[in-house]
Amino acid sequence: MPALAPDAGPLAATGASMHDPVMSSRADSSTPSIRIGTSGYNYPEWKGSFYPEKLPARKMLPYYAERLETVEINYTFYRLPTERLLAGWSEVTPPGFAFTLKAPRRITHEARLRRCEELTGAFTEAAASLGTKLGALLFQLPPNFRKDLPVLDAFLGTLPPGTRAAFEFRHASWHDDAVFERLAAAGQALCIADSERLSTPVRITAGHAYFRLRDEGYTEADIARWAETIARESAACSEVFVYFKHEDSGKGPAFAKQLVDALALGAGPAPQ
Repeated sequence: MPALAPDAGPLAATGASMHDPVMSSRADSSTPSIRIGTSGYNYPEWKGSFYPEKLPARKMLPYYAERLETVEINYTFYRLPTERLLAGWSEVTPPGFAFTLKAPRRITHEARLRRCEELTGAFTEAAASLGTKLGALLFQLPPNFRKDLPVLDAFLGTLPPGTRAAFEFRHASWHDDAVFERLAAAGQALCIADSERLSTPVRITAGHAYFRLRDEGYTEADIARWAETIARESAACSEVFVYFKHEDSGKGPAFAKQLVDALALGAGPAPQ
């Protein structure tokens, strides 16, 4: 575990890691495993608020991983990951850490889920090399992609058994029961996204749940309401993933800590 620098920011000021019992968002084995993090980690603009001012870029991931339990990787949206690259990320993170990988844009934005079986297979095979450190796969569709049930049906059928995926539909036409039913039948999650532009209905469609909280102006009351919603709606899930937006001021990690605290309060006393 890397040493905590004096200027490590608000999360490090207490000397606690989010893997410590007092920082855990899981109360006991009967509750869902709730992992909370941010969309990305490699942000020089977070130095001074989250990272120490002089922290080298190569140390950002291990530093992040000692304070948050998961990260949503955007790199894989632009480039298909190799097993060697994923192994390198895995080696510098502790046991229990989870990587969520955003699906390549060649699948979601260029092919629009059509006739991309080979590429999807290569992506899921590479992702599987993370083993227990694989969180979920996020398929984020473009905002101008309208509902197309036959395309969704066909694509869901290409995912290998055991795939843990979430689908973020950014056109409101997808937000209807026919879509939710198909996701549920396939055992895949609706990505519940909250932003200033569009909010997804809170519908749990799988044994895992996925939340993307994108507003940059959350108040403590907002975080408390989301904690209540997540705890209530995902109570029957085994795995829950929550990611806050990257922004220049470094609010995302602070929001993540607030949500961990709020969920711990709602789950009862932390272990001593």
